[in-house]
Amino acid sequence: MKNQLCVCGSQRWFSRCCEPFLKGAKPAPTPEKLVRSRYSAYALGGHGEYLLKTWFAPMAKGLSAEDLSQLHQQWLGLVVLGSGVSGNDGWVEFKASYRDNHDVVEMHEKSVFTRLANSWFYIGGEVAHINTAK
Repeated sequence: MKNQLCVCGSQRWFSRCCEPFLKGAKPAPTPEKLVRSRYSAYALGGHGEYLLKTWFAPMAKGLSAEDLSQLHQQWLGLVVLGSGVSGNDGWVEFKASYRDNHDVVEMHEKSVFTRLANSWFYIGGEVAHINTAK
């Protein structure tokens, strides 16, 4: 994907967008960039270790890197609706669409994050799934 646009929808080259985060070269500097890199990890598959590493550990119980690395659906796009930071707390509201069997589903999430030792971690969020088309 070196000379391709990033799957996160940023309109930036993958090598200058999410790839450095996925490879562990540096941590995502904002909750929004963490959302984008986590979306890329899900969309590309094979990045379960990254997903676990960026999940707030107490909230990731029972999850495995092996399962998180699997492509369970075809991701179609990400739109970030808003984000913010207050001290070590952050939030991102986004919509991500995916194909589940023959249905297109839009996931609308309001995520919350915490910053520990200069790294952002996904805590969780309010999620709604809406079938948009068949």
